[in-house]
This record gives sequence, C-alpha cells and structure tokens, in this order.
Amino acid sequence: MEDLEAAKTLAVRAGAILLEYCSRPVARWKGRGNPVTEADCHASAFLVRELTRLFPDDGILSEEEPDDRDRLSKSRVWIIDPLDGTLEFIHGFDEFAVMIGLSVDGIATVGIVYQPLNEKLYYATSGTGAFLVENRSTRLLQVSNESNPAAMTIALSRSHHSADADTIRQELGIGNAISSGSLGLKAGLICEGRAHLYVNTGRHTAEWDTCAPDIILREAGGRMTDLLNAPLRYNKPVVRNLHGVIASNGVIHDRIVKASHLLAAGTSHEHARH
Repeated sequence: MEDLEAAKTLAVRAGAILLEYCSRPVARWKGRGNPVTEADCHASAFLVRELTRLFPDDGILSEEEPDDRDRLSKSRVWIIDPLDGTLEFIHGFDEFAVMIGLSVDGIATVGIVYQPLNEKLYYATSGTGAFLVENRSTRLLQVSNESNPAAMTIALSRSHHSADADTIRQELGIGNAISSGSLGLKAGLICEGRAHLYVNTGRHTAEWDTCAPDIILREAGGRMTDLLNAPLRYNKPVVRNLHGVIASNGVIHDRIVKASHLLAAGTSHEHARH
C-alpha cells in the first residue's frame, strides 16, 4: 500500500500546482490539437522529482519529459500524465486530471486519477477494489451491469470528438451520450455507473493516458482493451496505443469490439474502392 498512498499524496499536490495556473493557462503547441502549458511542465517536474526520491530504483515515463529508455530494463515503471485534458484546462472546463499509474512487468497495478477543481480522487491497486474520494467521503466503485444498449451512455471526447465513435454508437444503438475531457475522467464516469463505454479508434492515445484508469476500471468490474480485445500492456518501446482503446462496463465490451471491426472493414472497403 506504500505505492498507493504515495501516489495519492503526490497527485493531490500536483493538482494544487495545476490550480495555481488555472487563471493564466498560457500554452504552446507540440503539434496540431496537442498543447502544453506551464502547468503541465511544473506538475511533471514535481512528480518526476518526488517519485525519483521515493522510488529510486523504479523507472518513470511522463508525457512531458524526454523518454528515458532505461525504463525498458525496469520491472516497475511509474507512468504519469501531469495534466490529462490540457485543452479543457485551457478553455476553463473542470474536466482535467492528474494521472499516476504504476506498471509492474507491463501490467497496470496502481492507478490514481485526481480531478483538482472538484477534489475527486479515483484510485485502485490490484486486488483491493476501486474507490472514489469525494466530499470527504470514500465509496467503493462498481460499474453498472446495464446490458440494454438503448439505456446505456457513451462517454465522448469533448475536444477530440471522432466520427468513428458516432458510427459505433449508432451501430450498437446506444441511447445517450456525455462529453468530457480527460480519458481518465471518462473512465471514472464508467466506474461510477454514469457511463457505460468509451471508444477511441485512433493511434494518438499513449500509455500515460490509460495506465492509471486501466487498473481503476478493472478493479471496478469493467474492462479496458485495445480494438483487438487485447489487454493493454505498458512500458513498451513504442508508447502509443497503436490499436486504439475501448473502455466499458464489461457487459457490452465484445459487442464494441465487433462494431469496431465492422467499422474498420467498411473503411478498408471504401479505401479499396477509391
């Protein structure tokens, strides 16, 4: 539990750093649709420094730091996104989070997702359940067992909305939608039973987007895989999730995989025609 308690404390402290910049989120652009702010950089530097101090033998992978390939020789690697939902942060929404995950032999085993503005702290470690601290109380998280797609809610990305997600929603007959920023917070909605699925068919998410929420969702009874229905693996040479991401309550997971395959087949057919 030392890993978990340390990560919880650091996430809250990093969240306080982000809040210092809320009124002045000056950004530069790493790429199209991919901003970084002083808040990202300062929170990342803090987390890397403290994790190195507390766990000197572990590897670290942070979105905002150069990739130290020495991590590939480590069994334990901390995988962090100091500010997940940077576009929402810049635009004044509350849908951003600090995410700290611990990968052990390629498997997510500890996860923290902290939403600073609302002081919501999602956390889990392998085999002990997933929890949410909110309004000074702690509750066990459990995904919804809803099996009727018409009664389900899909979590959509506010800033990176995809037509593929709309197509899959239509294919499955999902009745409702909710938009949010951080991938970790979308997974949190599933853990709380407020949403039932999230799909990202692209290649743009990375290990720091999924490591922390992966274990939290798993411990809450849900599933997170790639579009091929394979579990996500961590501390890989290529940090991108090249086969997309599916997060769900588990009940509808295989149907999402099938729908994504049909979508991919249709896209390939269209490309062949042109």
